[in-house]
Amino acid sequence: EENGHQNKRLRSDADEEDAEDQNKKLPKRKIVLLMAYSGKGYHGMQRNVGSSQFKTIEDDLVSALVQSGCIPENHGEDMKKMSFQRCARTDKAAGQIVSLKVRLIDDILEKINNHLPSHIRVLGLKRVTGGFNSKNKCDARTYSYMLPTFAFAHKDHDVQEELYRLDRETLERVNKLLACYKGTHNFHNFTSQKGPRDPSAKRYIMEMCCGEPFVREGVEFAVITVKGQSFMMHQIRKMIGLVIAIVKGYAAESIMERSWGEEKVDVPKAPGLGLVLEKVHFEKYNRRFGNDGLHEPLEWTEEEEKIAVFKEQYIYPTIINTEREEKSMANWLNTLPIHDFNSSAVEMQTNNKNSKKSSDLEGSDGCGDDSD
Repeated sequence: EENGHQNKRLRSDADEEDAEDQNKKLPKRKIVLLMAYSGKGYHGMQRNVGSSQFKTIEDDLVSALVQSGCIPENHGEDMKKMSFQRCARTDKAAGQIVSLKVRLIDDILEKINNHLPSHIRVLGLKRVTGGFNSKNKCDARTYSYMLPTFAFAHKDHDVQEELYRLDRETLERVNKLLACYKGTHNFHNFTSQKGPRDPSAKRYIMEMCCGEPFVREGVEFAVITVKGQSFMMHQIRKMIGLVIAIVKGYAAESIMERSWGEEKVDVPKAPGLGLVLEKVHFEKYNRRFGNDGLHEPLEWTEEEEKIAVFKEQYIYPTIINTEREEKSMANWLNTLPIHDFNSSAVEMQTNNKNSKKSSDLEGSDGCGDDSD
């Protein structure tokens, strides 16, 4: 019997070696992976090689790719070897796209997912052209931002957070303000990285609106959706922060128009918790290669149900439970009176110098919404 066990073990070792040899013979192909993750407990998406104390989503993904036999072990240390590129660096995603070269092993998705924690899933895979780069080929990105609706309660009204419900009139006003962002504007006031005359501060927003509110765990939430060509660091959070400041009565509506001008405007930055990368759009690529007989269009209709299930299971509970425990929105709302929405450029520069040191010490949620 012992010999039988030993033979079985030797056979399985030999099978593994055979599989590994087979893998090595497989040619590498450029693919994209559709990923969903909740990001809780990680320091963002992007890997920092050599910084093992701050674990990222990509650390776990690369480890799973190596363990499943999709990529050689030495590619794990140097991601350039597999031509790896992410679409955005967002902390939470329902539709992140990464492009890379892999060996197309059998049951590839199942094998990768077997080596990933349940809160990180690879939901789809498609072959792409050899020169494809998920960041450069992307025409637009859609993000969502989930927030408790008491964020829109007027500052002069005493509100019990759990009892607050968004009325139709306020929702219409929120949507009217969000719609003002549509088109091309100079968003230099919505990031710390660009000056007023930097051409790259001009960004094109296609859609922005707030959906119908819904109640979870006794608190009412709503989801704001925004689609744009690309976004700068903190841009979405500042766009939402400014609308909240206006609806709450801290800032006049005219501040929006002013914020797109050259003067420096104090734009508050909403918390990073509710921000999720929903979808990445490849319209130009799809027109050119989507029906060439060799490649599929980068659309994920068949995966939509899996995405919806993942959001319900992991992303929404992460946002709701963290909000309840840490009260990130309620605490941030308490800082709005500190902002000076009427200050001049000179005053702003002085304030910025004083506050820069504290704002630089931001956690992983701070690096969220940029696709640059």
